[in-house]
Amino acid sequence: MAGQGQRLNVVPTVTVLGVIKARLIGATRGHALLKKKSDALTVQFRSILKKIVSTKESMGDIMKTSSFSLTEAKYVAGENIKHVVLENVKTASLKVRSRQENVAGVKLPKFEYFTDGETKNDLTGLARGGQQVQQCRVAYVKAIEVLVELASLQTSFLTLDEAIKTTNRRVNALENVVKPKLENTISYIKGELDELEREDFFRLKKIQGFKRKEVEKQLAAAKLFAEDQVAENFSLQRGISIHAAHNLLNDSQNDEDIIF
Repeated sequence: MAGQGQRLNVVPTVTVLGVIKARLIGATRGHALLKKKSDALTVQFRSILKKIVSTKESMGDIMKTSSFSLTEAKYVAGENIKHVVLENVKTASLKVRSRQENVAGVKLPKFEYFTDGETKNDLTGLARGGQQVQQCRVAYVKAIEVLVELASLQTSFLTLDEAIKTTNRRVNALENVVKPKLENTISYIKGELDELEREDFFRLKKIQGFKRKEVEKQLAAAKLFAEDQVAENFSLQRGISIHAAHNLLNDSQNDEDIIF
């Protein structure tokens, strides 16, 4: 597994162990949330991809129809119909505005067209070709609608693509780097704490052994002292002191004039 043998450089204490466990819980929850986010973005990504394919397929027919309508209008109303239309138009009647749509925390741009004001081309081509001009206008309005929708879908497609790549990188980092490193750190701290606990237990056993030996020595000395006291009291009752007798024996052994 990636990250095997890697750990954080920390001091193996109980406090640090609690902190690392809390970080591991947070990393696990973050990994689960990011995984769900990645799945939601992937579903939306596939949906947008299907819409782009269908929109592009319909765009070909609509653009072909609009170009054919323009050719008809030029044929019926003459080549100067383009200049007449441009002279009558002061401001654009069809405009595009943008808004944002939130999908799993990712803001996707959305474009939509709207009509602002009235068109002044109702009398264009009144002499000839008026019907073809209006049909051409309707065809190009549909083309603009499809183009705006396609631009919105493609922009959302690119934004989602980057968001999915970033989310997947974070998911892989948490799964293959952060979580294994935290788990290895927890194992290392637990091992060190167990070793310290064994050392403390061994130290306590040695201290208890030393104390037991000291207590046994003190008990033996007290017992010996009590036996000496009993013997001394018994000898005093007979009128003889054991310590005096010992002193006499020692003096007689040191006297050089006594010959046995």
